[in-house]
Amino acid sequence: MPNDLPILRLDGEDAEAKRSQILDLFHSGFSRYEQLFEHLADARAWYEKAIPLRHPLIFYFGHTAVFFINKLIVAGLLDEHLNPRFESLFAVGVDEMSWDDLDESHYDWPAVEAVRAYRDTVRDTVDTVIRRLPLSLPITWGSPWWAILMGIEHENIHLETSSVLMRQLPLPRVRAVAAFAPEPMGEVRRAPQNALQPVAGGRVHLGKRRDSPLYGWDNEYGTHELDLDDFAASRYLVSNGEFLPFVEAGGYADARWWTQEGDAWRRFAGVEHPTFWRRVGDAWKLRLIAEERPMPWDWPVEVNYHEACAFLAWKSAQSGERLRLPTEDEWRRLRVLSGLPDSDAWETAPGQIALAYGCSPCAVDKFRHGDFYDVIGNVWQWTETPIYPFPGFEVHPYYDDFTVPTFDQQHSLIKGGSFISCGNETQREARYAFRRHFFQHAGFRYVRSDNPLPQVPVYESDALVAQYCDFHYGPEHFEVPNYPAAMVRLAMEAMAGRPCRRALDIGCAVGRASFELARHFEQVTGIDFSTRFIQVGVALQRSGRFPYAVVDEGELLSYHTAELAPPGLSENAGKVEFFQGDACNLKPVFTDYDLVLAANLIDRLREPKRFLEDITFRLRPGGLLVISSPYTWLEEFTPREHWLGGFKKDGENYTTLQGLHDALDAHFRLLLGFPRDVPFVIRETDRKYQHTLAEVTIWEKRSE
Repeated sequence: MPNDLPILRLDGEDAEAKRSQILDLFHSGFSRYEQLFEHLADARAWYEKAIPLRHPLIFYFGHTAVFFINKLIVAGLLDEHLNPRFESLFAVGVDEMSWDDLDESHYDWPAVEAVRAYRDTVRDTVDTVIRRLPLSLPITWGSPWWAILMGIEHENIHLETSSVLMRQLPLPRVRAVAAFAPEPMGEVRRAPQNALQPVAGGRVHLGKRRDSPLYGWDNEYGTHELDLDDFAASRYLVSNGEFLPFVEAGGYADARWWTQEGDAWRRFAGVEHPTFWRRVGDAWKLRLIAEERPMPWDWPVEVNYHEACAFLAWKSAQSGERLRLPTEDEWRRLRVLSGLPDSDAWETAPGQIALAYGCSPCAVDKFRHGDFYDVIGNVWQWTETPIYPFPGFEVHPYYDDFTVPTFDQQHSLIKGGSFISCGNETQREARYAFRRHFFQHAGFRYVRSDNPLPQVPVYESDALVAQYCDFHYGPEHFEVPNYPAAMVRLAMEAMAGRPCRRALDIGCAVGRASFELARHFEQVTGIDFSTRFIQVGVALQRSGRFPYAVVDEGELLSYHTAELAPPGLSENAGKVEFFQGDACNLKPVFTDYDLVLAANLIDRLREPKRFLEDITFRLRPGGLLVISSPYTWLEEFTPREHWLGGFKKDGENYTTLQGLHDALDAHFRLLLGFPRDVPFVIRETDRKYQHTLAEVTIWEKRSE
């Protein structure tokens, strides 16, 4: 069975030996991921959705390879895309987002062999980067090598989530793969009798140091400490056998046991038992990835958060004890008391983890860790803690929306890893969270505890998002009008007498101009590269309000709320659709617009000329392209050779306006009255503001 023990450390003395380790780790993970997809038995398996809120598996086959290329480009390790269509089509889809429209009409999935050939090219490309990139130790958060490690660990995540989707496909769609053989079929055993074991309280310390020798995702860094009182925890994970009486008692039909959110999910899903259970006559079977077998009653039950909480409400009523899921801190206390070292010190896996002993759960009394079993491994364990940032949290510039979109109190932490968890997922500090209705290879244990539940702060935004909320929805400063609204007013003056059917706000940030355009257009598309920005627009659509905090001075903040109602934007907000996307690599569906607004965008693109060439064919004849920019060309955003202007050409000054003419004149004419300067002010602190002039040009697309 392939596994990655011990996991990679980022320190050491021999850089070339480390390079060889990374190369081996990359190839083994890349191959293992491809082996997983050998489970798909026919063509339909690749293109049939396992669940409505996820893409079909062809997406995930391409996604992890595309991730490598996109992150290597962001890190400056590659200069150009290998396959721009694939690197757009397969880019986004980890967690269902309300703005991620999964209407199949938007996706023209390629053939499996085309994606397989693309993966071969990606393998060769990443191999070459690893072999040639200068390497010094230790590898740190700021090293370009982080992008490579990020790709490797990202593929580990999707190894697991893709295996869950395969487990949810119809059984005829999958077949057995020897490399992922489950726990051997043994005699069907009764579940061991579970019981509460005392746990000594104490101080827990969570959070990874920046100089940790292990790779980490952004949410792992920072510091969290808490003193816990004594509590008790179940000796075993809840088994299928322990869960069965809840099913037989009609627990899935009784709203008393379900939270309001859980009951809404129960009614919507129409569930009667755990999703991987199958009833055949009077017998129960368990669905694994590629087989069904007689129910192993001594294996852990695999359920979502809602099912776990409903069971515990029922069990509490039966036992007279107040039982609940453990918090992240309480799980960590079990982890500390287990005496288990972190995974970089393992010589052999101490539990059913990292594919070390089989690709399935196993008996809940097989792996003992101190006074408890399966503190790590077997299946993930749901907790009562929504994921939140530790003090000192920062997003990584290569992947700024890995965790931030989950700081919404709707994603609960799972701990401990599962049988197929590899790499970072095996670490003590690993912090993964999923929406509460999702299925992973996840189960639970329970606690009896008087420790208070965590008071998790609402993560409103980071500093940049807050700054843009204030820029778009905050008060005017120094009598300078709201810039997005001013840009739309200019655009609509130019649109007089023209059809106003579809508008595109590209680089829409937190969405003010998109909502302003919806006053005038039948349909508006807002696209931004940052999911963090898009999330604000979606939140405003849902509730009309979005709270944010801005810096006054030092650590002092003031609290504000972006709103749609006072500026009169609520009425037409439903006309707007928000999408995450790369302005230089848009999907084909984004076309046929009467107006494209590109406000303060071109000098933040890697290839602005490519954007201008592409956007030409997304406008209808007679449509308008509105461009504004302060022309702040910086190599951190745009390589010098891709600047549109702001340099000497043939010994003479060559301005961005000249570059725009050279790029656009073949298909556009510049409207009279332009260029024109429009001011804007961005608040940084209570006493520091950016006052800028953007040059605005409006271009009419010529009739063909």
